[in-house]
Amino acid sequence: MQTSSFGVVVLFGLLGLAASDQFPQPCEHPIYCLGGENSLLHTVQMARLYNDSKTFVDKPTRYDQGMVLFKFEQMMTDFNNKPSKKAIEAFVDANFSPEGTEFEDWEPTDWHENPAFLESIKDKKYRDLAIDIHGRWNDLGRKIRSNLRESTQTSLIYLEKPFIVPGGRFREMYYWDTYWTILGLIQSEMPETTKGMLENFAHLIKLLGHIPNGNRIYYNRRSQPPLFISMVDEYHKATGDDTFVESLLDSMDREFQFWLANRTEFVTLNNKEYRVAVYNVEVDGPRPESYREDYNDAQQHFGNSDDQLEFYMNMKSGAESGWDYSTRWFVRENGEDSQELSDIATRHIVPVDLNSYLCRGSSVMARLYKRFGNDLKANEYQGYFQSFEEALENVMWNEEKGSWFDFDLLNKRQRPYFYPSNAGPLWANCYPKIRQSDKVQKFLGYLKSSGALNYPGGVPTSLVRSGQQWDFSNAWPPMQEFIVTALENTGDHEATEIAGNLVKRWVKNIFVSYEQSSNDMFEKYDVEQIGLPGGGGEYDVQEGFGWTNGVLLDFLSKYGDKLSSDDEIYVNSSGLLEWNLFQIVLPLLVTASKIFRS
Repeated sequence: MQTSSFGVVVLFGLLGLAASDQFPQPCEHPIYCLGGENSLLHTVQMARLYNDSKTFVDKPTRYDQGMVLFKFEQMMTDFNNKPSKKAIEAFVDANFSPEGTEFEDWEPTDWHENPAFLESIKDKKYRDLAIDIHGRWNDLGRKIRSNLRESTQTSLIYLEKPFIVPGGRFREMYYWDTYWTILGLIQSEMPETTKGMLENFAHLIKLLGHIPNGNRIYYNRRSQPPLFISMVDEYHKATGDDTFVESLLDSMDREFQFWLANRTEFVTLNNKEYRVAVYNVEVDGPRPESYREDYNDAQQHFGNSDDQLEFYMNMKSGAESGWDYSTRWFVRENGEDSQELSDIATRHIVPVDLNSYLCRGSSVMARLYKRFGNDLKANEYQGYFQSFEEALENVMWNEEKGSWFDFDLLNKRQRPYFYPSNAGPLWANCYPKIRQSDKVQKFLGYLKSSGALNYPGGVPTSLVRSGQQWDFSNAWPPMQEFIVTALENTGDHEATEIAGNLVKRWVKNIFVSYEQSSNDMFEKYDVEQIGLPGGGGEYDVQEGFGWTNGVLLDFLSKYGDKLSSDDEIYVNSSGLLEWNLFQIVLPLLVTASKIFRS
């Protein structure tokens, strides 16, 4: 039996390598990554044992992978390659453990009850909210069992240091989520937890050459928005820990170079060439964690393998963007807009925010290399900064409309639609400062006229109601911080006033939802009606939630002296808050009554 199972492993491994040579696969693990007719992954996922396809690929095996594959081949032989759903379910139950069992109990050692920022929150209800959310880092902390360090019986990539997870179906450490989680950990005065997560990312860079979407092997060949350098920068500003930050420079450099080498293209406009970044995962096959959904869509909409390959690559690129999914990525070859997932073209669209992340990262690297005495590398990164700044200015800035826009490589034109990501250069401080005030005023005019500021629950992710989760009427925590910070960075009085008002709306939205839902914290919220979680997409709204908690604590720390849970929020056409008419009239009536009596 051992010889047979070993033979199966070798066979699957060779098949994986052969497939990888022709069409790269998510990874070469024969259980969690390699699909195709009659494969274990395909057979289980297409049986629809679970509503969420991610459930299966998060289950560790009870035995070594050779034994599991041998038992699978036995089942397929017994049923002539057509096992019933009941037989497949029995096979999975016998050979796989429940998801989440790879972790041991752990609570952050640097957590304490009274971080200083709590004292700055004047409203008692908001302070109580912050105390509760600060305590949830203990609930979201995870540590992988040490006996899994070399194991192939799990889809988890082993990480030595504990970490904070988003929550819900997201049981692993995610790349871009961690930036906003860290903003909250810093306010919670948890530098050791933050440091450990940065060390984990450095390990992943050493292992893979980049930071994957999350620490699962099925995420190996795709990343997420490149915010590692910005995370290190936030940690450095909070702690002043030069020694640790200097030790990370090689990792930061290597990750940045990954994006330059694998995720950039050149655009020629007005006889000048500009280097731009795109999300582009050139990997075949359905996403293992959404296998059934991707496979069915490909079979339904595309008749040949080339079109299916393009679809799979664009789907993974959309997942790499973090915006999975949005009409932001949907465009037909003739340039027409679409609300159909089958028209996804993520890897052919130049995103404003991706180029802003890399621009900010290059600025941080130039500053850090200068600080630590490496002028050669500082000058190299200053060059990258100037290159991205020029691309954002000349490829994505629209002088007439007063905003930056994504650029469509297929049709060689901007996509003039509202997304909070349009504010990326302001968030990154990556735009020419000549005529800075004029540019800021133009962008403010665009922002107000777009209608995106007209909702009581925050800033929507788009203005298109498509049913996708990164579209209207959903608002996502990272994009609230993104646009608030962008407006704050301008130093403009009106912009900072709007930023403060957006914070009021967002905190109020979360607070009402928190009270109405038995203290749940969701990954996304509705902008049209305060207190509702968001919806849409391919899975149910998740509760937890790492980046929601991080953004909330960051906002309460910075604005806690200006916020009240009694505020009634109404919005006018300029995007500024209006008080409830009753709140305005009542004090006037009381004053008039006093005057009349006197």
